[in-house]
Amino acid sequence: MGQAIAFDTLAFVNKLKSAGVPEKQAEVQAAAIAEIVNEQMATKSDLKDLEMGLKRDIKDLETELKRDIKELETELKRDIKELEIKIATKLDIKIKELEMRLTIRLGAIMVVAIGLFATLVKIL
Repeated sequence: MGQAIAFDTLAFVNKLKSAGVPEKQAEVQAAAIAEIVNEQMATKSDLKDLEMGLKRDIKDLETELKRDIKELETELKRDIKELEIKIATKLDIKIKELEMRLTIRLGAIMVVAIGLFATLVKIL
C-alpha cells in the first residue's frame, strides 16, 4: 500500500472521553483503530494501482485469447481441408467403382442383346 490514511487519534480519544469512556480505554481503542486503518485500508492510490494492474492483466489476456483463437482457426481450416481431401478421394473411388459396375452391366446387356439379335436373325 502507498500512503497512510489520516486518522486523527486525538479527536477520536476526545470523542470517546466525552461519551464517558475512560481516557486509558479511549487511547487503546484509538491506537487499535489507527493500526487497522493504516495497515488494512486501501487508499485511492492503492485502488488506482490495482486498477491499472488489472487493466494490464485484462489486456494481456485479451491478446493471448486473440492469439489462441487465431491458432484454433488455423488448425480448424487445416482439419477441414484434410477432411475435404479425404472425402474427395473416397468419392472418386466410389465413382470409379460405380463406373466399372455400370460398364459390366452395359456389357452384359449388350451380350444379351446381341445374342437375342443373333437368335432372331437365325429364326427369321
